[in-house]
Amino acid sequence: MNGPEIHISFAPDLGLFVSADRRSGRTPVTTDGASSLGHVVESLGVPLTEAGRLLVDGRPVDVSYVPAAGETVEVEGVARPQPTRPGAPLRFLLDVHLGTLARRLRLLGVDAAYESEDIGDPALAALSARERRVMLSRDRGLLRRRELWAGAYIYSDRPEDQLRDVLERFAPPLMPWTRCTACNGRLSDADKDTVRERLEQGTEKSYDVFAECVECGRVYWRGAHHARLEAIVSDAVREFGGATAG
Repeated sequence: MNGPEIHISFAPDLGLFVSADRRSGRTPVTTDGASSLGHVVESLGVPLTEAGRLLVDGRPVDVSYVPAAGETVEVEGVARPQPTRPGAPLRFLLDVHLGTLARRLRLLGVDAAYESEDIGDPALAALSARERRVMLSRDRGLLRRRELWAGAYIYSDRPEDQLRDVLERFAPPLMPWTRCTACNGRLSDADKDTVRERLEQGTEKSYDVFAECVECGRVYWRGAHHARLEAIVSDAVREFGGATAG
């Protein structure tokens, strides 16, 4: 026996996740009469991290709502900037495939933890929950894990677009040049004499201003790549705001 039938539509930006026949308006779905609306949405391909308001016959409902026969459901995209969960600072966790994005977020002073080895979805989800970090990933299965603190799908495979998407979606405060791009630790000003032994001879002779990571001890200076990094910082600050110290 078939269960109740509802009609569902998805916001255009969710078309990536649903089958082609569900991208052009309202379509029928037969449910089992017991599953939550959140379960129905995910069963059709949309991670709940990407779903905004759920409207049933025009009224907002929670993901736990059980839809009834004949009801019309609209699934909106997430609001931008997206409100973050209360009770924790905005910080991120990135999976093994997003190393460049992690380094660029750190360059802008955004707290971005990153696992350089594939520790597996269960461990990532547990780390997100334990440290209360927003999981950033292109893995839809990972984003469906219930134990995640919060999550967001990264839509592009281009680091430039990935960075713009995260900054637009979450609007994190930008504090460029304050984090280590290697380990996410805080940077502090370093006296040349204290880091001299860790510098190559050419660097020691050519530069006088240094910073040091308080976590891993890595030393930074405005070397050959600084102009390229400065362009990334300037573009982000110009579009999304923030301080340009450094």
